[in-house]
Amino acid sequence: MAGLTQSYTCGGSSDPIIYNTIGNYFEEVARQHPDTEALVVCHQEIRWTYAEFNRRIDELAAGLLHLGIETGDRVGIWGPNSYEWVLTQMATAKIGAILVCINPAYRLYELEYALNKSGCRAIVSAEQFKSSKYLEMLYALAPSLKTCPPGRLRSHKIPALEMVIRMGDSESPGMLNFPSVCAAGTEEDRKRLEELRRELRPDDAINIQFTSGTTGNPKGATLTHCNILNNGYLTGAGMQLSATDRLCIPVPLYHCFGMVLGNLAVFSHGATAVYPSEVFDPEATLRAVESEQCTALHGVPTMFVTELAHPDFEKYDLSTLRTGVMAGAPCPVDVMKRVISDMNMKHILIGYGQTEVSPINHLTLPEDPIEKRVETVGRAVPWVEIKLVDPDGRVVPIGEKGEVCTRGYSVMLGYWNDEEQTRETIDVARWLHSGDLGIMDDEGYLRIVGRIKDMIIRGGENIYPREVEEFLYTHPKIKEVQVFGIPEPRMGEEVCAWIQLRKGESLTEEEVKAFCKGQITHFKVPKHVRFVDEYPMTVTGKIQKFRMAEIMSEELQNAA
Repeated sequence: MAGLTQSYTCGGSSDPIIYNTIGNYFEEVARQHPDTEALVVCHQEIRWTYAEFNRRIDELAAGLLHLGIETGDRVGIWGPNSYEWVLTQMATAKIGAILVCINPAYRLYELEYALNKSGCRAIVSAEQFKSSKYLEMLYALAPSLKTCPPGRLRSHKIPALEMVIRMGDSESPGMLNFPSVCAAGTEEDRKRLEELRRELRPDDAINIQFTSGTTGNPKGATLTHCNILNNGYLTGAGMQLSATDRLCIPVPLYHCFGMVLGNLAVFSHGATAVYPSEVFDPEATLRAVESEQCTALHGVPTMFVTELAHPDFEKYDLSTLRTGVMAGAPCPVDVMKRVISDMNMKHILIGYGQTEVSPINHLTLPEDPIEKRVETVGRAVPWVEIKLVDPDGRVVPIGEKGEVCTRGYSVMLGYWNDEEQTRETIDVARWLHSGDLGIMDDEGYLRIVGRIKDMIIRGGENIYPREVEEFLYTHPKIKEVQVFGIPEPRMGEEVCAWIQLRKGESLTEEEVKAFCKGQITHFKVPKHVRFVDEYPMTVTGKIQKFRMAEIMSEELQNAA
């Protein structure tokens, strides 16, 4: 790799791509490691071996077939981390249904859009978590759910949705019960499940991941068995996972980080997945690492910062740790060094990519020099091509800044039911344009130095200002709104909104936040709101968001 002159490289490997379906590959692993623990869910007191886990996956798969769910049907999953979540992930893969990951923080406005955009026939939903009352929101969207026979929903607002499967043992009007669905499969359904093992193809769509959209609404990145199985396997290989390893997964499953770099990395290597809690909790994570003797731990930088800052951090024995992946946002060098020294994670890897590439296209490795592991995002993972291009699409020389583009097995099929957005992201030669700016050195290591897209990264969550702006425009008193991010030490960035009101109207910051509450995800709600008469402009009339960010940062510093 040394001696590159152009910012183009291809990840090498002596192993072939896994050309198989997730279900069939998992079956092979379960046969090889029947007595190894596959899944430990601390908050639900679940502890399943591969043999037990595979049996329960097949039960749910047969139950879904009994309901009439077919290959290609979309099945939503909505809720925090749980055994039901991962069972649904693996069972839908076995029958070829497309799992639609719905952010557990979504509110009504976003939920309705996601269900309709993907055309979900069914949704598997948690009852509630903290202030997120999932079943109440579903009743609010589809009031007829309260009176219809279970599995026979007909709703004007969400016309494709027929079935709501609620997690837990309780029963709710109009909804199917998760344990009952698991028990519903017949001999005929199990025979059909066996037939599907031969019918499903590695290139079939298997997952829709909603990503924030530059033009307002989220886009559904459509991923295949081959996309995510290989990306998970390669990440596990980078961590050098084996059946003796135990990975603590505090990151959310609805995101590729949890379900691919967590679950599939583990299951493709016969290791053990440990869920410490429903959503990230630093103490539960530290406790799980100690009690389950985890050898690996995932997280976005803010998670590691919070764990290191926990008042009882020193009390926990983290000596079993050696590896894991830190991704989702740029990692401060000092945080990386503390994780290596204070958390014993000498082989921690930095990952970089995006949902549209399944999601990793760069990874540091344990043998990389320490400066490369703290200052870069590593090199291209096996089997993918990377190039950095200028605004005209020409590859830039080594050491120069260019947009990061990816081509290979991991690139999504496209955005679900959105050809226009797909064409804007994937060019005619199948290169996926990230919108991120990077610099490649002559060994192929990449540094991310900025982004073309107008995106805010808050605590590892990507937020496109346009999405928040589109929602705020629905407020009758708001004439114009500009949303942007400003630096914030703990979360990376915070969301700000500058608002122009219609003539004669008045509005307060608290009223704007109240308008957002329950309608858009909590991390998208602007932390800072200012009412202005005008925006800083260029001489040609373009709004300068960078100037707003500078003014806002200075104002907040002076007020501190």
